[in-house]
Amino acid sequence: MRAHQLTLAGLALVAGLSLTACQGDDDAAAGADASGSSTASASRSASSGSGSDDAGGGSDDGATADGTTADGTAATTADPAEGSGGGQINTGPCKTANLAFATAHGMGEGDLLVSLRNTGDACSLKGFPGVDLKADGGPGGISAERTDVAAPTVVLKNGETTRFTLHSPRNDTGGSGLKITRIVVTPPNETHSKTLPVTLNLPVTDSPSDAGVTVDPIGTGKQ
Repeated sequence: MRAHQLTLAGLALVAGLSLTACQGDDDAAAGADASGSSTASASRSASSGSGSDDAGGGSDDGATADGTTADGTAATTADPAEGSGGGQINTGPCKTANLAFATAHGMGEGDLLVSLRNTGDACSLKGFPGVDLKADGGPGGISAERTDVAAPTVVLKNGETTRFTLHSPRNDTGGSGLKITRIVVTPPNETHSKTLPVTLNLPVTDSPSDAGVTVDPIGTGKQ
């Protein structure tokens, strides 16, 4: 009888130890699960925080990596302001006092090239010059008539030169003709003139208006 009781007690002790071991294993597994869950939760929280920071950085720039703003519209940049001058030189008419004059014979017989070089600030010329031809004797003078050539606008910076052509008929009369020794040039939009020495021989006519002397606008012909 006593031996039977001892046997039952032994069995109860073994069962108790087995139960305790199983419970220990369950607790360890539960602890491991809890630890893993905590780690994953912390990782998700860190990742979420990082995304929030990035979003905050994106809102500072106003545009995402694909070139759109936060509301989905295309990001744009402001165009550079254009200069008020528009690339143009603002000038006034050239003054006679700021022009250096010179003459040279042109390609055609009787053609005279008159050059005007700007010695002052940038200025502009447009139109026909006034040209009067003077002789030492004979008629008081001959005024050149304007041709039908269109007049361009010429802008001269300091040191730049433009020209116009004076056309005069050749003296084929066999006589001495009319010897022109100087011309008086008045630039467009000016009242002051410049006298230049020249040597021209024109056929003698009954009237200065029939002399056949013409002038092109400034900035045309050979420049």
